[in-house]
Amino acid sequence: MSPEGPTPTPTPAPAPAPAAALRWEPAAALLARLTQAARFDCEYGRGLANHLPMALSSLARLGADDARLAAFEAQYVKRLRGAPAARPWPVGSAWRAPLGRRAAWPAYRSLFAEWIAHEGASDVLAQVLPWLWPGVAAAGFHGLIRTASAVRCGHAGEVAEGLAYWSCRYLPLGVLPDAPRTGRGAHTDPVALLRRLRASPSEARLIVERMHQAAQDGAVNAVAARLIVTEDTPRLLARAAAQALAGSGNFTALHLVTATHAMRVLTRFVDEPLVAWRSFWQAYAHAVVAARLQRQAPAVLRSWEELERAALGSDDDHVIKLVDSCREEERAWGEPGQTLWRQAASQYMARAAG
Repeated sequence: MSPEGPTPTPTPAPAPAPAAALRWEPAAALLARLTQAARFDCEYGRGLANHLPMALSSLARLGADDARLAAFEAQYVKRLRGAPAARPWPVGSAWRAPLGRRAAWPAYRSLFAEWIAHEGASDVLAQVLPWLWPGVAAAGFHGLIRTASAVRCGHAGEVAEGLAYWSCRYLPLGVLPDAPRTGRGAHTDPVALLRRLRASPSEARLIVERMHQAAQDGAVNAVAARLIVTEDTPRLLARAAAQALAGSGNFTALHLVTATHAMRVLTRFVDEPLVAWRSFWQAYAHAVVAARLQRQAPAVLRSWEELERAALGSDDDHVIKLVDSCREEERAWGEPGQTLWRQAASQYMARAAG
């Protein structure tokens, strides 16, 4: 798709999640907290993503009352810094021009807030997402995940925050060659291709830094390009992410689980979901290389009730988000008697506690 091509007409793709999972209505108290969360910067420390709105949303979906949300918020905000002063979007400037520039975040916040106020979140998502997919690696998938979390809550202001963060941290990982249509080079199984990749030797601190370094020589793209993305690719990637986390408890694998969940939420808003999944697959392959997965002994399998109770009592933002995502992914992709996503959540929780 050319970066100067026409904006696709929104035709939402059907989501595999059960209708009951999509009918959740957020409490007014949660929405008020999400509005107040906009007073903080999108990052803290040395480039770490602010998880406050995402964790509050997941806690609420897991059943937390407002007292629990308040307690989590009170301890989490200690690490955050205030947002910089608001900055209007430059009149007449193309919205894609500053993609990937962290300094553009205040102006992007203003742009998306005004755009959504005029056209509605669904229409803005349909227009913007096709241009953001190639940079889905942004902030180690956190722009994607934050946007999807906001969509699940139906909070327009938080959707604007997610899109602004994604835009200012937009990260392309090189040109992905066209996939072969047939022949020995073509694959429909992403796991078969992932096995051909070598772990990254990088010692960079952040996931996104290791992904960016892995993209420099084009070797990952050469392998990733061989995947033929089909209607079954989302399920295969979701299962592979859960299997990787269940087998390793790896922090990057956790983000693959929450990111595949976020993709399932957002691809309902675009008319070419398989194009979106191909961009995501490219970033996914780089994340696997960056993860340096190492098999761990299986953790004790917990019930969903135990996992949900542990997440509700946890101050670990990643544990909270993971249990929420694993529960939703099992509802979407799980089969009777299957424990894969429970295993993934149990393994990470055991490793985090250890």
